[in-house]
Amino acid sequence: MAVTTSRASRRTVRPDGRRPRSGRLSSLYRLVASVALGTLLLAVVGAVTGPHWDPVPLEEGVEVSTGDTTIGRAPEVGTYDVRTVDVSVALDGSNVQARLSLPVGLAEPAPAVLFVHGAGTGRFSQAFVRQAQALAASGVVAMVPDKRLDTYTTRHRDYVAMAADYQHSLDLLRDRPEVDPDRVLVYAESEGGWIAPVMAAQDPRIAGVVLVSSPVVPPRQQAAFAVDAYLRNTDVPHAVFRAIPRAVGMSMPGGGFEYADFDVAPWQQRMTQPVLVVYGTADASMPTVQGALQVRSDLATAGNDDVTIRYYEGADHGIRVRGTPVPEFLRDLSAWVLGLPATADAPPRVAGAEPLQTYVAGPVPQPRWLSDGTEMLVLVIGAPALMVVCALAVGVTRVVQRATASWRGRERPGPGHRFAPGIAVRLAGLGAATVATVAALVWYLLSVARLALDYQRDAWVVQGGWLAVRALGIVAVLVAVLLARRVHDARQDGVPTAPGVVRSVAAVGVLAASTLLLVVLAYWGVFQLNI
Repeated sequence: MAVTTSRASRRTVRPDGRRPRSGRLSSLYRLVASVALGTLLLAVVGAVTGPHWDPVPLEEGVEVSTGDTTIGRAPEVGTYDVRTVDVSVALDGSNVQARLSLPVGLAEPAPAVLFVHGAGTGRFSQAFVRQAQALAASGVVAMVPDKRLDTYTTRHRDYVAMAADYQHSLDLLRDRPEVDPDRVLVYAESEGGWIAPVMAAQDPRIAGVVLVSSPVVPPRQQAAFAVDAYLRNTDVPHAVFRAIPRAVGMSMPGGGFEYADFDVAPWQQRMTQPVLVVYGTADASMPTVQGALQVRSDLATAGNDDVTIRYYEGADHGIRVRGTPVPEFLRDLSAWVLGLPATADAPPRVAGAEPLQTYVAGPVPQPRWLSDGTEMLVLVIGAPALMVVCALAVGVTRVVQRATASWRGRERPGPGHRFAPGIAVRLAGLGAATVATVAALVWYLLSVARLALDYQRDAWVVQGGWLAVRALGIVAVLVAVLLARRVHDARQDGVPTAPGVVRSVAAVGVLAASTLLLVVLAYWGVFQLNI
């Protein structure tokens, strides 16, 4: 007769039933080594499934000739009372309202400026109010139309079509009796810097272009540059930077966002108008040095060197300091517009505060795997949902088996209807740990984004939060190792780990979902070891 012994009976034990100290230390050592190996493997997975983030230092600079931003060859700026007139602009298939700011008492038709909105503005009642007032008070007609919103969404934007819409406002402005039609300029801020060059290239009659906080590079590159700058200011751990190309480089859930790769350079290379380039030195979201250099280089392709560049000390994206537009900027804007064409090439060509840009806003590395945002969203939501379904299936099965046992006069189902000892709790623990780590990672990224956008630092959130996320990730690996060891022990003892179809399928489902979440966590750098 064959004699079998269980794994437990083969263990070396002391008379009091406890394992020797050397055995416990050996078991602990194997546990720690297994967790370390699992973490290392996940770190490798994270390294090979997506690109690294290693921006190139910017070596070229802009030579600022003087700190005085005053525009050379500019005439004396007048002082006028200002009246406003609201008008309706007919577009192709729609209408928008616009506000004209008119100098009172003009002796002859005056130059005019049409404002083009950035991403953060849309209504004339809220946008460019101080700039339009300053221009009109100096003798320049200013027009701020509402942004057309029926064709403008986060997911879909067409900058060439938007330029065509603004052209209707430009035509209306030229037809005003107060305006000299040959002295109409375009003022574009932020996202408008991808629109105004299209207008200028298509309409050489435009007398000049003012590019304020213009991104210049394609939107995807600008977004990655801005995120990098914000994160550096927030002082996040180095590992977090790996998320930049993986987030900015992947396709967004549901599609769209084709405009992310719009390149304005070909349009700028066709511009023949004088251009005033303006940045604030406190604007971390824009490539303030690279942008000015590229505008100058692109215009040179068209044989145009009429580029005036101004940097304003401590000014933000809207050329404001503590919420108020910089007075020197408003003065220089009016002077440059009124002085054209004499101010187009007037010295100093580059003036103001010294700009600082450390890294190049360049092409964003594309993820090799997990680059589809829809797939990523399905994984993050679908994996926990699968775990819940598996748990419910096992729960329903237990209720049915208990009812059947009771009907047959048994107190409880037999051992063949239960997970092996310790398996169920470890499966549940693995699922809970991976889901908790994903939730913590989402919370961390949202918290860091809030701090970055507010230019704030919080070591408890930024440093402590990241340590907590990584600790949760290691706990998930620990539970996975404990589960693997328990499965091994059960098989050694000849005990079925998950008897029955439902329990087997549920166990596989939880394991698969947890594995997918661990891969997602590795992809976003939770297990990163700087490899």
